[in-house]
Amino acid sequence: MLLLGGFRTLVDAAIAELARRGHEDVRPVHDFAMRAIAAGADSASELGRRLSISKQSAARTIAVLQERGYVARDTDPNDARRKRLQVTPLGFEVLHQGEAIFDELRDQWARQIGAAELEAFEAHLTTLVGKQPVRFDTPRLDHPRPRRLTASGHHRLRSPPAPAARPAPRGTAAHPLPLPTGAFGA
Repeated sequence: MLLLGGFRTLVDAAIAELARRGHEDVRPVHDFAMRAIAAGADSASELGRRLSISKQSAARTIAVLQERGYVARDTDPNDARRKRLQVTPLGFEVLHQGEAIFDELRDQWARQIGAAELEAFEAHLTTLVGKQPVRFDTPRLDHPRPRRLTASGHHRLRSPPAPAARPAPRGTAAHPLPLPTGAFGA
C-alpha cells in the first residue's frame, strides 16, 4: 500500500499543479484517454478496449474531453461516414505539461531524499516491475484476462459473485413454513 500511496501522492500533486496552471478540469483518466487516442484509439469502442472500460464509459469520457476542447472528432479521410477522434493542440499541451510536472516532482523527491537514494529506489522498482514503463492506456498483456474499470474508475479485481439462489416461496414443498396471516398475509 505504501507504493500505491507514493503513486497517489505524485498524481494528486500533478493534478493540483495542472490546476494552478489553468487546467483545473483535468483528471488522471483524461490523461490516460488522451494518450490512448494519440496512440490510435480513434473511436469509443477502441478507447474502451485500450483502457479496459466499457464503450459507454469511454463515450462519456470522450464527451467530457470534447466539451473541454482536449479532443475533437474529425471526418475520416477514407470514409466520410466515420468520425475519428484526435487530440487537439490544447490536449497535447496538457499532456506535455503533465509530463513536465512529473519531471519536476521527481526532481523534488530527489532533493528530499537525495539523488542517489531516488536512483536506488528506481533501480529496485525496475527489478520488481521490469524495465518497460507502466502504460495506463493499455491493459497488461501478461494478465490472464482483461480487467474492467468500474464507473468510478477502479479496477474490478475479480468477477462479482453470482447472485444467490432465491428461496422457494413460502407454503411450497421446498419451503414448508405456512404463509403468514394478518395484515399483510392471506
